[in-house]
Amino acid sequence: MSTYKVVKYQPEYKLVWDAFVKHSKNATFLFHRDFMEYHQDRFEDYSLLVFKDDNVVALLPAHIKDSVVYSHKGLTYGGLLLSKKSKLLESFEIFKSLLEYLNTNECTRLEIKIIPPFYNQQPSDELEYFMYKAAAELVHRDALMIIDFYDKLPFQKNRREGINKAKRHGVSIEIDNNYEEFWNEILIPNLSKKHNASPVHTLDEIKLLASRFPKNIKQINAYKEGKIVAGTTLFLTETTIHPQYVSGNSEKNKLGSIDLLYDFMINHFSKGKRCFDFNISSEEAGKKLNKGLVFWKESCGARTIVANTYSVNTSVYKTLNLPLV
Repeated sequence: MSTYKVVKYQPEYKLVWDAFVKHSKNATFLFHRDFMEYHQDRFEDYSLLVFKDDNVVALLPAHIKDSVVYSHKGLTYGGLLLSKKSKLLESFEIFKSLLEYLNTNECTRLEIKIIPPFYNQQPSDELEYFMYKAAAELVHRDALMIIDFYDKLPFQKNRREGINKAKRHGVSIEIDNNYEEFWNEILIPNLSKKHNASPVHTLDEIKLLASRFPKNIKQINAYKEGKIVAGTTLFLTETTIHPQYVSGNSEKNKLGSIDLLYDFMINHFSKGKRCFDFNISSEEAGKKLNKGLVFWKESCGARTIVANTYSVNTSVYKTLNLPLV
């Protein structure tokens, strides 16, 4: 019998959940309940806690749809959250216990978006290994572009020219709380016009999240003569700078506003960070690359890391083992 007890999340576990997230080796602020639950009306929560005795030893942020558990389609990434004390063999037993719980509760499959490794505060590739052992299906592989601050590459000539152009035009950068102007005048119209889409978050949602996580979510705007010309809603984790949304007005190429904005973000917030995450440059579950995005990000000094999504049959727990020599 397993020494681990799996429990479905309930509101009374909020303090315990958030305390574990705070000290986990591979969690970010996205896994705090106050972040996860901003869109609870869109997802049926199926988050799980794993206990050993009376202590939480792992978390699975997740939701369920049609007997499939996802970790987590409402977040940028998911994964199995582990403590800094977690060791490989113990983590393997925790993973088996989760699969057994899901299978017993008629959840046929588990789909996990692996947390990109640069977000981890300590090495945490256990889940990649467990996916291999469980013969999980790789269903999605994205190409992520990042700047590594430990070996930072310089901006290429065309990006430096853009920065100088913005300075000549008198473009200035400000960290402010002017979410409304950026979202209503630039971001939402641009996404609608170019992609017939809307931001993943609503303006009210992003303002709510920013009020809950003021150290992690920042609004940075570019202005020319007092008028907003570009902006970004920025997410900051312990290790990483990540612009969640970036957009500029129709003069962005003429003004060089986006180049100046990225130069500011990369340099202003880099202290103590490991990397700058430009997000994915692939489409259609990673089957196609966006050539323009790849070129632009690489000209900023970004290089490629992959982010994997796996689907595993929960019944595999019955035969899953870890032979030792």
